[in-house]
Amino acid sequence: MSAEKGDAMSYPAYPPPVYEGESGEVNAVFKAAGDAHRLLFANGGSADYLATGAETNGQFGLYQWNFASGVSGPEPHFHKSISETFFILSGSVRLYNGGQWVDADQGDFLYVPEGGVHAFKNESGEPASMLLLFAPGAPREGYFEGLHRLGEMTEEERREFFATHDTYWV
Repeated sequence: MSAEKGDAMSYPAYPPPVYEGESGEVNAVFKAAGDAHRLLFANGGSADYLATGAETNGQFGLYQWNFASGVSGPEPHFHKSISETFFILSGSVRLYNGGQWVDADQGDFLYVPEGGVHAFKNESGEPASMLLLFAPGAPREGYFEGLHRLGEMTEEERREFFATHDTYWV
């Protein structure tokens, strides 16, 4: 339902302006398919950095997470300073919304506010792909790039790594 003139619906106010100019600027950023930085994982999956927090002035980070056909994905956890949003592009991904696991397919969406317990897994036996949106734009690249070293870390180093990257396991 959309709000029209005279409609009793109300919406939250827009945030205060960040741009104070009168004429607008030419400052859009375009990345063609294949231009994103791609981080390859040992299991055959990858993460594409579509828009990092550094590139968006900390407003958001957008990544494409590409699962290989094997079972993969983190256990339930939460973040204290960032929200996380999932949008399934292809395949089937199991999403945990803090209360139950849901089989999510192309076009399905899950928003997890700060503090919300969540997890995701590809258990389908087929490749899958999803968008991950973090807001505000925390530097998740360090987290993604450090995952392959977890097995080499001491328990104390792992705790510090997860705390540095705002990831708390339940």
